[in-house]
Amino acid sequence: MKELMLGNKAVARGLYEAGVCVASSYPGTPSTETTEEAAKFEEIYCEWAPNEKVAMETAYGASRAGKRSYCAMKHVGLNVAADPLFTISYTGVNAGMVILVADDPGMHSSQNEQDSRHYAIAAKMPMLEPSDSQEAKDFIKLAYDMSEQFDVPVLFKMCTRVAHSQSVVELGERTEVPVKEYVKDAGKYVMVPANAKKRHPIVEERTLKLIEFAETSPINRIEDGSDKSMGIITSSTSYQYVKEVFGDKYPVLKIGLINPLPVKKIKDFAASVDKLAVVEELDPIIENHCKALGLEVTGKDILPLIDEFSQGLIAKALGEPEAPSCKGIAGLPGRPPAMCAGCPHRGMFYVLSKNKITVLGDIGCYTLGATPPLCAIDTTECMGASISSLHGFNKALGASSEKNTVAVIGDSTFMHSGMTGLANIAYNQTNSTVIILDNSITGMTGHQQNPTTGFNLRGDPAGKIDLEALVRSMGINRVRVVDPYNLAEAEQAVKEELQAEEPSVIISRRPCALLKNVKRQPAIKVNPDRCKSCKACMKLGCPAISFKDGHAKVDATQCFGCKVCSELCKFGAFETMEGETIKW
Repeated sequence: MKELMLGNKAVARGLYEAGVCVASSYPGTPSTETTEEAAKFEEIYCEWAPNEKVAMETAYGASRAGKRSYCAMKHVGLNVAADPLFTISYTGVNAGMVILVADDPGMHSSQNEQDSRHYAIAAKMPMLEPSDSQEAKDFIKLAYDMSEQFDVPVLFKMCTRVAHSQSVVELGERTEVPVKEYVKDAGKYVMVPANAKKRHPIVEERTLKLIEFAETSPINRIEDGSDKSMGIITSSTSYQYVKEVFGDKYPVLKIGLINPLPVKKIKDFAASVDKLAVVEELDPIIENHCKALGLEVTGKDILPLIDEFSQGLIAKALGEPEAPSCKGIAGLPGRPPAMCAGCPHRGMFYVLSKNKITVLGDIGCYTLGATPPLCAIDTTECMGASISSLHGFNKALGASSEKNTVAVIGDSTFMHSGMTGLANIAYNQTNSTVIILDNSITGMTGHQQNPTTGFNLRGDPAGKIDLEALVRSMGINRVRVVDPYNLAEAEQAVKEELQAEEPSVIISRRPCALLKNVKRQPAIKVNPDRCKSCKACMKLGCPAISFKDGHAKVDATQCFGCKVCSELCKFGAFETMEGETIKW
């Protein structure tokens, strides 16, 4: 049986067929759907962990217990999980364990463009890299066999285009893998220095065995070509582009095991062609390996280190006339991202912008508060950094900063890595004001549950963390909850807490307007006779409001009826569809 599948769905199917029993992940585009799709199989226990480090440690615990396990994250999430990553490379596994990391060349939804292949090299772990959905499913199954054969967790690298593109997948049956007995073995699993010293040589011996595997494994395959004047080594999405541009013209060495790379296979391939080229996105991992082998190779001298590749880019760089399929669509207007109409964060960001407050931001859909016209966020680095940075900012500048600087962080991000920063504020005492933007969901990655929502990954009732009680238990005495749709209430809270002589937390609470259980309110309209064309409502940046024919206008198809815009109008121009003036 065959099915057209997203790469991420194919990964989930591979987990099912490989007999995986436990999956723990943290949502991060473009990896999120792998765990969501896996949750549709009753045989696989799936959960959202508070962060990637916890997810990896949970999956490792399941592996130690004797059942095949899985965790997934995006590339920056692997930074969070790097601590256990490097050590479990030493300990190895009991049952198979796979760690999926999804890179984001082009930064479609990320704050940097790092190349996760560096982690595989540094941690001395094997890494597989599929180029389509069929390979995504097949390589996952192979990864578990490799994990158990070589006693190592296996990294599995996806990227945006493979994760979110579709191709045909041939389905197989699930293999029920017997539970491996847990045997106490302190020398293998207790990584105190004396034991770790003994494990390191085992890691190096394992790498040599994996190189031997890379030489003969069919996932590193040579595809013949009619023109031997050039041979191309490539992998992942770049392989698809190369085949679309050149077809079977040039021989291709398609790499599926990206770490460790083969030696003899690459040398033999190079010897069979006149010129060697490497086509790979981001950093020159394959290229540098070839150069270390003494081979002359063309790569980043003609191809960029940044952004995604395309058929046209590769054709131009390697001297191939562009076919019509290689040419993109020119002249399309830009469409910058914006917070949705009815977004509960908009009101709070308007208040912060209006009062010219310095705002240290965090990672989430609310990061869009940095865009015009609100321009409310000054900095954004990584998950949880807003709170920690606020403390340092205030320690450096003192009272002048404390009275005019806040941190903003989402509820999911606060659970991920904001709590430790708040603990630092409470412990080392700055008069810092933290605003938790609680929209009752993990919004940016597509509405995943988190420890504050009261529901698990499958939507079943689960343990729910009380944010107010949690914050107070951490030593914050000033805690207040506001409705960001009420601008006056939000502004009063911000002003008062900034003046307080102790740390404080404002919880800006209103569910995401796009949640299925949030009732959409009737749209509102503008009475053109009352509109004075002051454009005060335009300062919100709501996509449902435009300015046409000299007056503000509301697009009823987009309006969520939040009525925040009406609070800015001094002339009562906003009305219900029945013509009643909106009052607050």
